[in-house]
Parts: sequence; structure tokens; C-alpha cells
Amino acid sequence: MLLFIGQIIILFIIYVVAIRILGKIALAQLTPHDFGAVFFLAYILFGSLEIDGITQSVVGVITIILLYLTISKLSLWNKLDKLLIGDSTFLVRDGKINIDSLRKSHFTLLELLATIRNAGYFDISEVDYAILEPNGKISILPKKDKVSLTPGHLGLSTEDRGLPIIVIMEGEIQHNNLSIMDKNELWLKKELISKGYDQIDKILFATVRDKDNYLQVYTEQKDTY
Repeated sequence: MLLFIGQIIILFIIYVVAIRILGKIALAQLTPHDFGAVFFLAYILFGSLEIDGITQSVVGVITIILLYLTISKLSLWNKLDKLLIGDSTFLVRDGKINIDSLRKSHFTLLELLATIRNAGYFDISEVDYAILEPNGKISILPKKDKVSLTPGHLGLSTEDRGLPIIVIMEGEIQHNNLSIMDKNELWLKKELISKGYDQIDKILFATVRDKDNYLQVYTEQKDTY
């Protein structure tokens, strides 16, 4: 029985460590490959256990509960909190995307943009901070002039500036999106040059508003803090 309990403890610790290595988004986003990794990790590790009768089943359940409570208690200790749970990561800071943090967190640019849109901000220039929390969720803080107070509350009329459409993603021109707006690569290059960008491969991503054709360019922001 002691050997059985020891096996559970070792496998559970290996599983927790493996999930930490996969990154914060493995459980929060659950894309097909995230789900597959989590499922097969559990299957491979705990499928190797041989449970003989109801007694071992009960002992196994009690062992897992005690392990869970122990780790929860240890996570309250500041020195172990970051090791067991992790730390918050700035994906967007002061309105600038931190590409290094994205890569270290195994979080793609497309996933970040989708999350920001889900929060109600279709233009990343409206976002001041985007923080990847230890539980895999993203906290978004809009810029001060983009908070919940709307012009309608003040009796002001607003103009629809259109939807920002991605035309460059990680140095690659999105030709399909350009076609939607009846634009082409030549037009895009001229607009980029007029704004001082002559190397497309250095551009993280760029958007064009479909109403007024306003081009917004975002370059890589390296981790300097």
C-alpha cells in the first residue's frame, strides 16, 4: 500500500510539473493541441497505475486530496507561490506588444488579438495593458479615454471609423484581407513608405480601417524590464 501511495505522489507531482512546463494557456485556452497534451499526459501517467479493489481506489482519492490541499497551502507561502503557480506576464505594456513575453508564454499573436476583441476592443491601440495571469486568463486595461463611459452618456454623437482589418501579420502580407478592401500589395507598400516603414519583415502586424483606410503599424517591442 505504501508503494501504491508513493507512486500516486510521484506521478501527481510529475503531472503538475508537466502542466507548468506547457505554460499558462494550456488549461485556459484549450485549443485542440492543448487539450490533447493535457489529456494524454494524464492518460499516460495515471494509466500506468494498477488499482486493485475499492480499498486502493479510496486510498488513491484521499492521497490526491491531501496532495492538493498541501500544494494549496504551500502556494500561500510567497517564496513558493511563483514556483507552484507562476507569475503574471505583461503581453501588452503601455500600449506596446511585448513579443518576447508572447513567445515565452507560448501565446500566439492571433490568440492575443482574438482575446482583446472578445473583451470588446477591436483596435489594439485602445489597450494600455494586457496581462496574462497565472491561471491563463488575460486581464485587459483599456486606455483612460477608452473606459466604459461612452459618448452616448454625455449626449455626444460619434462617427463610425470602421473595423481595423489585419493586412500584415508577423512580417507577412495578408493578401486576402487586402482584397476584401479592394486594395493590393502596391498600395500597402506605398502607405508603409509614407509612414517610414520600408521593411515589411520587421513589422509585427499592421491594420487598415475599412471606412477611412487608416493604416496603423505595430513593430516588435523587446522585453526591457
